[in-house]
Amino acid sequence: MRGTVLTAVLCLAAVFVFVAVPQPPPAGAGGRKAAFKSRSIKAEQDGLAEPFKGITTGGKVQPGLFAIRSTGVSTEPVRKAAEAFLASLSPELRAKTKFSVDDDEWRKWMNQHFYQRQGAGFIDMTEAQREAAFGLMRASLSAKGLQTSRDIMKLNTTLAELNSNDFEQYDEWLYYITVMGEPSATEPWGWQIDGHHLIINYFVLGDQVVMTPTFLGSEPVTATIGKYKGTTVLQTEQKKGLDFLRALTPEQQKKAILKSEKPGNENLTEAFKDNAVIPYAGVSAKELNPAQKKQLTDLIHEYVSHMREGHAKVRMEEVRKHLDDTYFAWIGGSSDDSVYYYRIHSPVILIEFDHQVPVASHRDEPRRPNRDHIHTVIRTPNGNDYGKDLLREHYKKHKHLPDGSHAR
Repeated sequence: MRGTVLTAVLCLAAVFVFVAVPQPPPAGAGGRKAAFKSRSIKAEQDGLAEPFKGITTGGKVQPGLFAIRSTGVSTEPVRKAAEAFLASLSPELRAKTKFSVDDDEWRKWMNQHFYQRQGAGFIDMTEAQREAAFGLMRASLSAKGLQTSRDIMKLNTTLAELNSNDFEQYDEWLYYITVMGEPSATEPWGWQIDGHHLIINYFVLGDQVVMTPTFLGSEPVTATIGKYKGTTVLQTEQKKGLDFLRALTPEQQKKAILKSEKPGNENLTEAFKDNAVIPYAGVSAKELNPAQKKQLTDLIHEYVSHMREGHAKVRMEEVRKHLDDTYFAWIGGSSDDSVYYYRIHSPVILIEFDHQVPVASHRDEPRRPNRDHIHTVIRTPNGNDYGKDLLREHYKKHKHLPDGSHAR
Protein backbone atom coordinates (compact mmCIF):
# COMPACT_ATOMS: atom_id res chain seq x y z
CA MET A 1 0.00 0.00 0.00
CA ARG A 2 2.79 2.33 1.02
CA GLY A 3 4.54 1.66 -2.29
CA THR A 4 1.37 2.41 -4.21
CA VAL A 5 0.95 5.76 -2.43
CA LEU A 6 4.59 6.63 -2.96
CA THR A 7 4.29 5.85 -6.67
CA ALA A 8 1.21 8.05 -6.93
CA VAL A 9 2.95 10.91 -5.16
CA LEU A 10 5.96 10.65 -7.46
CA CYS A 11 3.69 10.64 -10.52
CA LEU A 12 1.87 13.75 -9.29
CA ALA A 13 5.20 15.46 -8.64
CA ALA A 14 6.34 14.60 -12.14
CA VAL A 15 3.15 16.04 -13.58
CA PHE A 16 3.57 19.18 -11.50
CA VAL A 17 7.16 19.64 -12.65
CA PHE A 18 6.12 19.11 -16.27
CA VAL A 19 3.41 21.76 -16.01
CA ALA A 20 5.49 24.25 -14.03
CA VAL A 21 8.55 24.32 -16.26
CA PRO A 22 8.23 26.91 -19.11
CA GLN A 23 8.36 25.42 -22.56
CA PRO A 24 11.39 26.34 -24.66
CA PRO A 25 10.91 28.55 -27.73
CA PRO A 26 10.37 26.79 -31.05
CA ALA A 27 13.60 25.23 -32.23
CA GLY A 28 15.45 26.30 -35.35
CA ALA A 29 15.36 29.34 -37.60
CA GLY A 30 11.77 28.68 -38.62
CA GLY A 31 10.55 28.67 -35.04
CA ARG A 32 12.45 31.85 -34.21
CA LYS A 33 11.07 33.60 -37.29
CA ALA A 34 7.51 32.64 -36.32
CA ALA A 35 8.07 33.96 -32.80
CA PHE A 36 9.52 37.21 -34.16
CA LYS A 37 6.52 37.65 -36.46
CA SER A 38 4.10 37.10 -33.58
CA ARG A 39 5.90 39.67 -31.42
CA SER A 40 5.96 42.15 -34.31
CA ILE A 41 2.21 41.84 -34.91
CA LYS A 42 1.51 42.31 -31.20
CA ALA A 43 3.72 45.42 -31.08
CA GLU A 44 1.89 46.93 -34.06
CA GLN A 45 -1.57 46.13 -32.70
CA ASP A 46 -0.77 47.74 -29.36
CA GLY A 47 1.19 50.64 -30.84
CA LEU A 48 -1.38 51.61 -33.46
CA ALA A 49 -4.45 51.13 -31.26
CA GLU A 50 -4.82 54.92 -31.00
CA PRO A 51 -4.97 57.19 -34.05
CA PHE A 52 -1.98 59.48 -34.47
CA LYS A 53 -2.05 62.68 -32.44
CA GLY A 54 1.59 63.47 -31.82
CA ILE A 55 3.77 63.99 -28.77
CA THR A 56 2.36 66.60 -26.39
CA THR A 57 3.11 68.03 -22.96
CA GLY A 58 -0.41 67.50 -21.62
CA GLY A 59 -2.41 65.53 -24.16
CA LYS A 60 -3.45 68.51 -26.28
CA VAL A 61 -1.65 69.55 -29.48
CA GLN A 62 -0.40 73.15 -29.55
CA PRO A 63 -1.85 74.52 -32.82
CA GLY A 64 -0.37 76.87 -35.40
CA LEU A 65 3.24 75.73 -35.14
CA PHE A 66 3.68 74.34 -38.65
CA ALA A 67 2.57 75.88 -41.93
CA ILE A 68 2.89 75.03 -45.61
CA ARG A 69 5.37 77.49 -47.09
CA SER A 70 8.27 77.75 -49.49
CA THR A 71 11.68 77.30 -47.90
CA GLY A 72 13.67 78.08 -51.04
CA VAL A 73 15.66 74.85 -50.58
CA SER A 74 15.16 72.47 -53.50
CA THR A 75 14.07 68.87 -52.93
CA GLU A 76 14.52 67.94 -56.60
CA PRO A 77 17.66 65.85 -55.96
CA VAL A 78 15.69 63.77 -53.46
CA ARG A 79 12.79 63.27 -55.86
CA LYS A 80 15.08 62.21 -58.71
CA ALA A 81 17.00 59.83 -56.44
CA ALA A 82 13.75 58.25 -55.24
CA GLU A 83 12.57 57.75 -58.81
CA ALA A 84 15.92 56.19 -59.73
CA PHE A 85 15.71 53.86 -56.74
CA LEU A 86 12.19 52.71 -57.58
CA ALA A 87 13.15 52.25 -61.24
CA SER A 88 16.01 49.97 -60.19
CA LEU A 89 13.67 47.53 -58.44
CA SER A 90 11.92 44.56 -59.99
CA PRO A 91 8.12 44.91 -60.28
CA GLU A 92 7.69 42.46 -57.39
CA LEU A 93 10.10 44.29 -55.09
CA ARG A 94 8.69 47.68 -56.09
CA ALA A 95 5.19 46.51 -55.16
CA LYS A 96 6.47 45.54 -51.69
CA THR A 97 8.17 48.91 -51.29
CA LYS A 98 5.44 51.42 -52.21
CA PHE A 99 2.65 52.61 -49.91
CA SER A 100 0.22 55.52 -49.95
CA VAL A 101 1.44 58.76 -48.39
CA ASP A 102 -1.01 58.51 -45.48
CA ASP A 103 -0.52 54.79 -44.83
CA ASP A 104 0.09 53.59 -41.26
CA GLU A 105 3.30 52.07 -42.64
CA TRP A 106 4.97 55.33 -41.59
CA ARG A 107 4.34 54.43 -37.95
CA LYS A 108 5.43 50.79 -38.31
CA TRP A 109 9.06 51.08 -37.29
CA MET A 110 10.92 49.59 -34.41
CA ASN A 111 14.50 49.57 -33.20
CA GLN A 112 14.49 45.98 -31.97
CA HIS A 113 16.25 43.52 -34.26
CA PHE A 114 13.40 40.99 -34.17
CA TYR A 115 10.88 43.33 -35.81
CA GLN A 116 9.50 42.09 -39.13
CA ARG A 117 9.82 44.95 -41.61
CA GLN A 118 8.29 45.89 -44.94
CA GLY A 119 9.89 47.24 -48.10
CA ALA A 120 13.02 46.56 -50.09
CA GLY A 121 15.72 45.01 -47.92
CA PHE A 122 19.38 45.70 -48.64
CA ILE A 123 19.84 42.00 -47.99
CA ASP A 124 17.74 41.22 -51.09
CA MET A 125 19.12 43.94 -53.38
CA THR A 126 21.62 43.67 -56.19
CA GLU A 127 24.70 45.87 -56.02
CA ALA A 128 23.06 48.31 -58.45
CA GLN A 129 19.92 48.49 -56.32
CA ARG A 130 21.96 49.05 -53.18
CA GLU A 131 23.79 51.89 -54.87
CA ALA A 132 20.44 53.42 -55.87
CA ALA A 133 19.21 53.08 -52.27
CA PHE A 134 22.36 54.79 -50.98
CA GLY A 135 21.80 57.39 -53.69
CA LEU A 136 18.43 58.22 -52.13
CA MET A 137 20.03 58.51 -48.71
CA ARG A 138 22.90 60.58 -50.11
CA ALA A 139 20.48 63.04 -51.73
CA SER A 140 18.44 63.36 -48.53
CA LEU A 141 21.08 63.41 -45.81
CA SER A 142 24.18 65.42 -45.08
CA ALA A 143 27.59 63.79 -45.44
CA LYS A 144 27.55 63.35 -41.67
CA GLY A 145 24.05 61.85 -41.73
CA LEU A 146 24.97 59.37 -44.43
CA GLN A 147 28.23 58.42 -42.69
CA THR A 148 26.48 57.90 -39.35
CA SER A 149 23.79 55.77 -41.00
CA ARG A 150 26.35 53.67 -42.81
CA ASP A 151 28.45 53.23 -39.67
CA ILE A 152 25.41 52.09 -37.67
CA MET A 153 24.74 49.47 -40.33
CA LYS A 154 28.36 48.31 -40.17
CA LEU A 155 28.27 48.10 -36.37
CA ASN A 156 25.32 45.73 -36.70
CA THR A 157 27.78 43.36 -38.39
CA THR A 158 30.12 43.86 -35.45
CA LEU A 159 27.27 42.83 -33.14
CA ALA A 160 26.84 39.65 -35.18
CA GLU A 161 30.55 38.91 -34.83
CA LEU A 162 30.25 39.37 -31.05
CA ASN A 163 27.40 36.85 -31.05
CA SER A 164 29.12 33.87 -32.66
CA ASN A 165 28.70 35.33 -36.17
CA ASP A 166 24.90 35.36 -35.91
CA PHE A 167 24.29 37.12 -39.22
CA GLU A 168 20.72 35.87 -39.32
CA GLN A 169 19.81 38.33 -36.55
CA TYR A 170 22.43 41.06 -37.02
CA ASP A 171 23.89 42.20 -40.33
CA GLU A 172 24.71 45.45 -42.11
CA TRP A 173 22.19 44.60 -44.83
CA LEU A 174 19.16 43.95 -42.59
CA TYR A 175 17.70 47.40 -43.32
CA TYR A 176 14.59 48.11 -45.34
CA ILE A 177 13.38 51.05 -47.40
CA THR A 178 9.77 51.98 -48.09
CA VAL A 179 8.46 54.85 -50.23
CA MET A 180 5.19 56.56 -49.31
CA GLY A 181 3.31 58.25 -52.13
CA GLU A 182 4.69 59.10 -55.56
CA PRO A 183 7.91 61.14 -55.64
CA SER A 184 6.66 64.56 -56.71
CA ALA A 185 7.65 68.22 -56.92
CA THR A 186 4.26 69.37 -55.64
CA GLU A 187 2.42 66.48 -53.94
CA PRO A 188 3.29 65.02 -50.52
CA TRP A 189 5.46 61.91 -50.42
CA GLY A 190 8.39 60.48 -48.51
CA TRP A 191 10.56 57.53 -47.64
CA GLN A 192 11.68 55.54 -44.62
CA ILE A 193 14.63 53.35 -43.71
CA ASP A 194 13.94 50.90 -40.89
CA GLY A 195 16.33 48.52 -39.14
CA HIS A 196 18.20 47.77 -35.93
CA HIS A 197 19.37 51.08 -34.43
CA LEU A 198 18.63 53.03 -37.62
CA ILE A 199 15.24 54.53 -38.48
CA ILE A 200 14.78 57.66 -40.59
CA ASN A 201 11.41 59.01 -41.68
CA TYR A 202 11.74 61.60 -44.47
CA PHE A 203 8.57 63.48 -45.49
CA VAL A 204 8.57 65.88 -48.46
CA LEU A 205 5.99 68.49 -49.49
CA GLY A 206 7.19 70.89 -52.18
CA ASP A 207 10.49 72.17 -50.84
CA GLN A 208 9.65 71.42 -47.21
CA VAL A 209 11.15 68.44 -45.37
CA VAL A 210 10.30 66.81 -42.04
CA MET A 211 12.92 64.26 -40.99
CA THR A 212 11.36 62.79 -37.86
CA PRO A 213 11.04 60.43 -36.13
CA THR A 214 14.73 59.64 -36.48
CA PHE A 215 16.34 56.93 -34.34
CA LEU A 216 20.13 56.60 -34.30
CA GLY A 217 21.89 54.19 -31.96
CA SER A 218 24.22 51.25 -31.71
CA GLU A 219 25.43 48.34 -29.61
CA PRO A 220 28.40 48.45 -29.59
CA VAL A 221 29.09 52.11 -30.36
CA THR A 222 32.72 51.31 -31.17
CA ALA A 223 34.02 48.24 -32.99
CA THR A 224 37.14 46.92 -31.23
CA ILE A 225 37.27 43.74 -33.32
CA GLY A 226 36.22 42.35 -36.66
CA LYS A 227 35.57 43.53 -40.18
CA TYR A 228 34.80 47.13 -39.21
CA LYS A 229 37.25 47.56 -36.34
CA GLY A 230 37.64 51.25 -35.49
CA THR A 231 34.13 52.29 -36.57
CA THR A 232 32.47 54.48 -33.93
CA VAL A 233 29.28 56.54 -33.64
CA LEU A 234 27.52 59.08 -31.39
CA GLN A 235 30.61 60.16 -29.49
CA THR A 236 30.13 63.86 -30.25
CA GLU A 237 26.51 63.78 -29.09
CA GLN A 238 27.69 62.08 -25.91
CA LYS A 239 30.47 64.60 -25.23
CA LYS A 240 28.53 67.75 -26.12
CA GLY A 241 25.64 66.75 -23.85
CA LEU A 242 27.99 66.34 -20.88
CA ASP A 243 29.85 69.54 -21.76
CA PHE A 244 26.59 71.48 -21.74
CA LEU A 245 25.54 70.11 -18.35
CA ARG A 246 28.92 71.13 -16.94
CA ALA A 247 28.51 74.62 -18.41
CA LEU A 248 25.44 75.20 -16.24
CA THR A 249 25.72 76.95 -12.89
CA PRO A 250 25.11 74.89 -9.73
CA GLU A 251 21.64 76.39 -9.42
CA GLN A 252 20.84 75.61 -13.07
CA GLN A 253 22.16 72.07 -12.65
CA LYS A 254 19.91 71.60 -9.64
CA LYS A 255 16.92 72.29 -11.91
CA ALA A 256 18.24 70.29 -14.87
CA ILE A 257 19.14 67.08 -13.00
CA LEU A 258 15.95 65.12 -12.40
CA LYS A 259 17.77 62.13 -10.85
CA SER A 260 21.46 61.52 -10.18
CA GLU A 261 21.13 57.72 -10.38
CA LYS A 262 20.43 55.87 -13.63
CA PRO A 263 19.82 52.16 -13.08
CA GLY A 264 17.90 51.51 -16.32
CA ASN A 265 16.77 52.85 -19.68
CA GLU A 266 15.08 56.27 -19.81
CA ASN A 267 14.03 57.03 -23.41
CA LEU A 268 10.33 57.92 -23.69
CA THR A 269 9.71 58.33 -27.43
CA GLU A 270 10.97 55.21 -29.16
CA ALA A 271 8.84 52.85 -31.29
CA PHE A 272 5.05 53.17 -31.09
CA LYS A 273 5.24 56.15 -28.72
CA ASP A 274 3.86 58.63 -31.25
CA ASN A 275 1.30 59.98 -28.76
CA ALA A 276 3.52 60.12 -25.67
CA VAL A 277 2.58 62.78 -23.13
CA ILE A 278 5.76 64.34 -21.72
CA PRO A 279 5.57 67.48 -19.57
CA TYR A 280 8.43 69.95 -19.82
CA ALA A 281 11.11 69.28 -17.23
CA GLY A 282 14.56 70.54 -16.31
CA VAL A 283 16.07 73.96 -16.74
CA SER A 284 14.46 76.48 -19.11
CA ALA A 285 16.53 78.17 -21.79
CA LYS A 286 15.05 81.44 -20.56
CA GLU A 287 17.38 81.10 -17.59
CA LEU A 288 20.52 80.65 -19.70
CA ASN A 289 23.03 83.36 -20.49
CA PRO A 290 23.91 84.08 -24.15
CA ALA A 291 26.96 81.76 -24.12
CA GLN A 292 24.90 78.91 -22.66
CA LYS A 293 22.11 79.47 -25.20
CA LYS A 294 24.67 79.28 -27.99
CA GLN A 295 26.03 76.03 -26.56
CA LEU A 296 22.53 74.54 -26.30
CA THR A 297 21.79 75.58 -29.88
CA ASP A 298 25.02 73.95 -31.02
CA LEU A 299 24.03 70.73 -29.22
CA ILE A 300 20.66 70.71 -30.99
CA HIS A 301 22.38 71.37 -34.32
CA GLU A 302 24.52 68.26 -33.76
CA TYR A 303 21.34 66.23 -34.25
CA VAL A 304 19.64 68.41 -36.87
CA SER A 305 22.78 68.41 -39.04
CA HIS A 306 22.05 64.86 -40.19
CA MET A 307 19.83 66.65 -42.74
CA ARG A 308 21.23 68.34 -45.83
CA GLU A 309 22.66 71.75 -44.98
CA GLY A 310 19.86 73.83 -46.51
CA HIS A 311 17.07 71.93 -44.80
CA ALA A 312 19.03 71.83 -41.53
CA LYS A 313 19.25 75.62 -41.66
CA VAL A 314 15.47 75.86 -42.09
CA ARG A 315 14.97 73.47 -39.18
CA MET A 316 17.33 75.46 -36.94
CA GLU A 317 15.42 78.66 -37.71
CA GLU A 318 12.33 76.88 -36.39
CA VAL A 319 14.26 75.76 -33.29
CA ARG A 320 15.63 79.24 -32.56
CA LYS A 321 12.15 80.75 -32.84
CA HIS A 322 11.13 78.64 -29.83
CA LEU A 323 14.45 78.63 -27.97
CA ASP A 324 13.08 80.39 -24.89
CA ASP A 325 10.43 77.67 -24.65
CA THR A 326 13.09 74.93 -24.68
CA TYR A 327 13.98 72.77 -21.67
CA PHE A 328 17.04 70.65 -20.87
CA ALA A 329 16.70 67.69 -18.49
CA TRP A 330 19.31 65.23 -17.19
CA ILE A 331 19.34 61.86 -15.44
CA GLY A 332 22.57 60.26 -14.20
CA GLY A 333 26.08 61.29 -13.25
CA SER A 334 28.39 63.97 -14.61
CA SER A 335 31.87 62.44 -14.39
CA ASP A 336 33.96 61.49 -17.41
CA ASP A 337 32.83 57.86 -17.26
CA SER A 338 29.24 58.36 -16.08
CA VAL A 339 26.21 56.93 -17.80
CA TYR A 340 23.36 59.36 -18.35
CA TYR A 341 20.24 60.43 -20.20
CA TYR A 342 19.41 63.89 -21.43
CA ARG A 343 16.39 65.41 -23.12
CA ILE A 344 15.96 68.65 -25.07
CA HIS A 345 12.30 69.56 -25.42
CA SER A 346 10.50 72.47 -27.07
CA PRO A 347 7.19 72.89 -28.93
CA VAL A 348 8.92 71.99 -32.22
CA ILE A 349 11.70 69.53 -31.35
CA LEU A 350 12.35 66.75 -28.86
CA ILE A 351 15.76 65.06 -28.61
CA GLU A 352 16.65 62.15 -26.34
CA PHE A 353 20.07 60.64 -25.65
CA ASP A 354 20.30 57.51 -23.50
CA HIS A 355 23.02 55.15 -22.33
CA GLN A 356 21.22 51.81 -22.40
CA VAL A 357 21.36 48.48 -20.59
CA PRO A 358 23.32 45.94 -22.70
CA VAL A 359 21.19 43.49 -24.68
CA ALA A 360 23.45 41.50 -26.98
CA SER A 361 26.91 42.39 -25.70
CA HIS A 362 28.69 42.70 -22.32
CA ARG A 363 26.63 39.77 -21.08
CA ASP A 364 29.17 38.95 -18.40
CA GLU A 365 28.72 42.37 -16.79
CA PRO A 366 25.98 43.63 -14.41
CA ARG A 367 22.70 44.51 -16.11
CA ARG A 368 23.12 48.24 -15.87
CA PRO A 369 23.43 50.95 -18.54
CA ASN A 370 26.84 51.34 -20.13
CA ARG A 371 28.51 53.64 -22.63
CA ASP A 372 28.70 50.97 -25.31
CA HIS A 373 24.95 50.94 -25.99
CA ILE A 374 23.40 54.27 -26.98
CA HIS A 375 19.96 55.24 -28.24
CA THR A 376 19.05 58.68 -29.58
CA VAL A 377 15.66 59.83 -30.84
CA ILE A 378 14.64 63.04 -32.61
CA ARG A 379 10.95 63.96 -32.76
CA THR A 380 8.73 66.81 -33.92
CA PRO A 381 6.10 67.26 -31.19
CA ASN A 382 2.60 68.66 -31.57
CA GLY A 383 1.55 66.56 -34.50
CA ASN A 384 4.22 67.00 -37.17
CA ASP A 385 6.16 63.75 -36.90
CA TYR A 386 6.06 62.10 -40.35
CA GLY A 387 5.01 65.55 -41.65
CA LYS A 388 1.46 64.72 -40.58
CA ASP A 389 0.47 68.27 -39.67
CA LEU A 390 1.70 69.53 -43.05
CA LEU A 391 -0.18 66.65 -44.72
CA ARG A 392 -3.35 67.60 -42.85
CA GLU A 393 -2.98 71.22 -43.99
CA HIS A 394 -2.40 70.04 -47.55
CA TYR A 395 -5.58 67.95 -47.52
CA LYS A 396 -7.55 70.92 -46.18
CA LYS A 397 -6.49 72.95 -49.21
CA HIS A 398 -6.64 70.17 -51.81
CA LYS A 399 -9.34 67.53 -51.74
CA HIS A 400 -8.02 64.17 -52.97
CA LEU A 401 -9.62 61.22 -54.71
CA PRO A 402 -9.06 57.67 -53.39
CA ASP A 403 -6.17 57.17 -55.84
CA GLY A 404 -4.41 60.22 -54.37
CA SER A 405 -5.06 62.59 -57.31
CA HIS A 406 -6.64 66.00 -56.85
CA ALA A 407 -10.41 66.29 -57.13
CA ARG A 408 -11.43 68.74 -59.83
